[in-house]
Amino acid sequence: MNKIARFNKIARDIKLIKIQGATNLAKAAVYAYSLIPAKESKRRLLSLRPTEPMLVNILNNIDKLSKKEILAHFSDAQQKINKNVIRLIKSHDVIFTHCHSTNVVKALIYAHKKGKKFEVYNTETRPLYQGRKTAKELKKEGIKVTTFIDAAASVALIRAQGTKKADVVFLGSDAILKKGIINKIGSAMFAEIANLNNIPVYIIADSWKYSPKNIKLEQRDFHEVWKNVPNHIKIKNPAFELIKKKYIKAIVSEYGILTYRQFLKKVKHRRFD
Repeated sequence: MNKIARFNKIARDIKLIKIQGATNLAKAAVYAYSLIPAKESKRRLLSLRPTEPMLVNILNNIDKLSKKEILAHFSDAQQKINKNVIRLIKSHDVIFTHCHSTNVVKALIYAHKKGKKFEVYNTETRPLYQGRKTAKELKKEGIKVTTFIDAAASVALIRAQGTKKADVVFLGSDAILKKGIINKIGSAMFAEIANLNNIPVYIIADSWKYSPKNIKLEQRDFHEVWKNVPNHIKIKNPAFELIKKKYIKAIVSEYGILTYRQFLKKVKHRRFD
């Protein structure tokens, strides 16, 4: 496969969410750009996933940072995130998560390997079922996982129908904004239910996901929801939504476990590095 074909395949996989997780997506984009380092390549990659400021940050600075430096940041940030997350996990906790986040999954695997005893409740995350990827990755490492349909929000978070009450919610983030974070559709519902039941919500994310600008929320193809939809039935397929910062206890990044105000202060005047 030549460079153009490889570039096109990566672009398709990013667009179709075959590549999941903001960090994995960013790594794929860096590799694609290295195949054909041109302005048009950057423009096309930026157009694929508008709700990904990490991708934007990296591509806008890709001529200043080497591929090695970018990959080193991902590794270093994840190690620091792991050490911060493990401080939040108590013995025999039930941890709830939604969709698939590389930062969350790697931090949970790290905690498990360090001897923390916990189990995970997670969602299927329809219509593309990214939650199944989360469940498989955790189960492979020996972590106990129970997967719920998305509509079972209250059952998955509070004690009901034979379940335990979740002790803590760990969510990833596609974008961190001044007013809240953007994550997979359904995240705001889970955060609000958790808040009503005094369950703390932590956002586990690399600081490179911060954006000082508002993000346009992606509406995806309705065929993902209903392939052969009957005529005259309208389908809405929003991919992301905003979790208001009032529902978030802290942002857990390579900078530490910080309140929303502390995190914004940390990144406000920071140069991309």
